[in-house]
Amino acid sequence: MAKVTRDDVARLAGTSTAVVSYVINNGPRPVAPATRERVLAAIKELGYRPDRVAQAMASRRTDLIGLIIPDARQPFFGEMAHAVEQAASERGKMVLVGNTDYVGEREVHYLRAFLGMRVSGLILVSHALNDLAAAEIEAWDARVVLLHERPEAIDDVAVTTDDLGGAELAVRHLLDHGYEYVACMGGIAETPAVGDPVSDHVEGWRRAMDEAGISTEGRLFEALYNRYDAYQAALKILSGPERPPAIFCSTDDQAIGLLRAARELRIDVPGELAVAGFDDIKEAALTDPPLTTIASDRPAMARAAVDLVLDDGLRVAGARRERLKVFPSRLVTRQSCGCA
Repeated sequence: MAKVTRDDVARLAGTSTAVVSYVINNGPRPVAPATRERVLAAIKELGYRPDRVAQAMASRRTDLIGLIIPDARQPFFGEMAHAVEQAASERGKMVLVGNTDYVGEREVHYLRAFLGMRVSGLILVSHALNDLAAAEIEAWDARVVLLHERPEAIDDVAVTTDDLGGAELAVRHLLDHGYEYVACMGGIAETPAVGDPVSDHVEGWRRAMDEAGISTEGRLFEALYNRYDAYQAALKILSGPERPPAIFCSTDDQAIGLLRAARELRIDVPGELAVAGFDDIKEAALTDPPLTTIASDRPAMARAAVDLVLDDGLRVAGARRERLKVFPSRLVTRQSCGCA
């Protein structure tokens, strides 16, 4: 069977191949509704399938969006990636996902690979964007949107949540329960201070404690962001001579590891220890006890990131500093803090 071409579609629809292209690509010129319907009917009748490779070569862009994240095994990033994929699908795009495992060289690898594939744009969740990665982005003059984190190495459009304010909400809530003080499980010492959500979570904890006139000295504990390393750190914290009455964890994954350690040590939560996290991953409602946490609107953030990365005006001179979207944080109270 001979391959169906745009010429075939145009002949059946009684229009030009250019109009067929406008219908398939949703532009760049408008098409009258009646004409569009004829073209779509002809496409369906003939079983025409556009040659996406040829389209990409002609336009120097594909229908792909690159998404680079630290680790999809962590529920927060997995849920964020899923939200981006859904938002991209609504815009007729597909998503390529690369996991950096928090390694700068892997981040550069995926940047080069995705940009070399002429993706329509790049959404980057970068733990600590290095100068080489930033230079790679500038060299390609790529459409890039920073999501969740805003590393200091690159000044570009970003979609974030109110990490600082959210952390303050959580810590104030724990203090309002009457706990003497709230300890904090933050990141590791090498955590970057600028643009990193966990650093903002720690700063929000400090501010809430300072506001209450309570010392933070010796009450900040280091742990990696995942539940497995947090579990090991929590065993040491909770076995120590001065066990905190309440702990704010900078991620829900850390809080899940902490709850596991408390259960093994037969420490009642919230009777002997109150716990709050940050992110409101789906598992937070299923922990034992259910976890009090800070929620961010990930679907809305993903849609905003996709809209921005596909915006033709994204790289307009002077527009970058103004293109920051910050979504509010929301306290979700459950039983781990002492709420009924």
